[in-house]
Amino acid sequence: MSTHLSEQEQLRRDKLAEIIMMGIEPYPAPLYPVNSNSVTIKENFKEETKEQYTDVCLAGRIMSVRDMGKANFAVIQDSHGRIQLYIRRDDICPGEDKTLYDIVWKKLIDIGDIIGIKGYAFITKTGETSVHVKELTLLSKSLRPLPVVKEAEGQTFDAVTDPEFKYRQRYADLIINPAVKETFVKRTKLISSIREFLDKQGALEVDTPVLQSIPGGAAARPFATHHNALDIPLYLRIANELYLKRLIVGGFDWVYEFSRNFRNEGMDRTHNPEFTILEFYTAYKDYFWMMETTEQLLEKAALDVCGTTDVPVADKTISFKAPFKRISIFDAILEHTGTDVSQMKEEQLRSVCKQLHIHTDKTMGKGKLIDMIFGEKCEKNYVQPTFIIDYPVEMSPLTKKHREKRGLVERFELMINGKEIANAYSELNDPIDQRERFEEQARLMERGDDEAMFIDYDFLRALEYGMPPTSGIGIGIDRLCMLLTNQVSIQDVLLFPQMRPEKRDEEAKEETGEK
Repeated sequence: MSTHLSEQEQLRRDKLAEIIMMGIEPYPAPLYPVNSNSVTIKENFKEETKEQYTDVCLAGRIMSVRDMGKANFAVIQDSHGRIQLYIRRDDICPGEDKTLYDIVWKKLIDIGDIIGIKGYAFITKTGETSVHVKELTLLSKSLRPLPVVKEAEGQTFDAVTDPEFKYRQRYADLIINPAVKETFVKRTKLISSIREFLDKQGALEVDTPVLQSIPGGAAARPFATHHNALDIPLYLRIANELYLKRLIVGGFDWVYEFSRNFRNEGMDRTHNPEFTILEFYTAYKDYFWMMETTEQLLEKAALDVCGTTDVPVADKTISFKAPFKRISIFDAILEHTGTDVSQMKEEQLRSVCKQLHIHTDKTMGKGKLIDMIFGEKCEKNYVQPTFIIDYPVEMSPLTKKHREKRGLVERFELMINGKEIANAYSELNDPIDQRERFEEQARLMERGDDEAMFIDYDFLRALEYGMPPTSGIGIGIDRLCMLLTNQVSIQDVLLFPQMRPEKRDEEAKEETGEK
C-alpha cells in the first residue's frame, strides 16, 4: 500500500517525534481516573453545587482551540458531548519551566489529539459552563487531521455528507457529526425496547447457526463457503426461520432471535448484503394474533425511541398508533392496476406484466410474477402502516393454507413508507404438504430460479415429529430503524455498511502481486 503522506500528516509525525524526544509518552498506559463527563457537568453545575465540581477529571478529543497568549480556550469532546476548557500557562506549568505550555501545548498539540485534564468547573463571564484546567496529560497523539466542520452555537453548518467518507470512515464521521451518534443510540434503544416487550410476554431469546448446510427459510441467493475439516460446502444463513421452528417442535412455546442474515443480492438504499432481522415464533397462535402483537410491539418501540407514535419521515408523518389497515394482496393489485389477477394462470400473469411494462423472464413462476406486479405497482403506495394479507400459495412455500380461502395462505407483510418491514405467517406444520412445497421450489430451481428454496430434509424430519400450530414473523430491524430515525438510506443505520474496495487497496494488490 502506498505510504504517501500529506503535508499535514507528515507535520503531525514530526510533532510526534519531537514529543518523544522530550521524554513525553504520546500513548501512555490506558488507565486514566475519569470521574465525570461533559454533559453531567454542564447539566448539573450551579453556584450551589460547585463544591461537588472542585476536583473533576475528564478525558476527550480536542475539537477546537482559541489562542489568547498565556491562556487558551479549547473544546474537548467525550462520549457524552462537548465542554469548554480554560487552560492557563501558570496553572499547568507551575514554577519557572513553561516548556509544557509553550512548546507542547502551543506547538505540538493538535485538534484531534486526545487529552486528559484535571481541574474545577466554573461559569465564564459569557455564561458558559467550563472547566479550569490545573493538570493536562496527552493520552493519544492524532496523526491524521479531522475534516474541517464549521460550527456555531452548537449547530453544525457543513457536516461532511459524502457517502464515500461517511460509510468507509465511520469512525471519523462519528467524531465530527454528533447527530450520527444519536442515530445509533436510537438503534440500540429500538432493539432494547423490542427485547423488553418480548421478554415480558414470556418469549425466550435463543441463538441459531450462522453457518448452515442448507440456506433455508427464505427465497434468496446465499453466500457460499467451504469447511475444510469436514470438506463440505456451507452457506451463510439467509434466514433463521427453520431452526427456530425446530425449537417449537422441541417444546418451546415462544422463541426469538435478533439474527444477522446474509443475502448475495443487489445493494441500494433499502438493501445491504448483511442485515439484521428479528424473528419470533409462538406456538398455538395464528396470523391474526400476530398482527395484533406486531401493532403493540411497534407502537411501544415508537414511543420508546421517539417519545411519540407520530413519527416524522422525510416530509411525511407516519402514525404507529394501533390498529393498522389491512388489505388482501389481490385487492391491493386490483386497486392500483385495475386488474383482478386472483384467478389468473402463469401465462395470463405474463401478459399482465407485459401490459404493465414489468420485466419478467422464463425462470419466474406464478408466485414470482404476482410478487413483481405488487412490488412494481402497489408497494410504494402504502405509506401508513398497512398489513397486506392472504397471499397465493405459490408465493409462500412455508405458510399454512388459508382456513377459508382456497388457493391462499395465512400470511401478511407489513408495509410502511412504501417498503416491506415485516413478513409473517400462520406456519405450515403439515410435513406432507411441506415436502410437496419444497419439491415445487426444487422444480423452480431447475428452471434457473437461483432464489428458490433448497429441500431441507432434516426440517421435514422435525415436522414429522409434530409441530404445534404456530405463528411466526420476521421484522427488518434496519428498515424499522430507518423509519424511527428519519434516515433515507440503510447505510445510515449501519455502523459499517458494505462497500466496494478502496481504489488504493486494488493498487496495493498490484504492487505486491497479490491476487
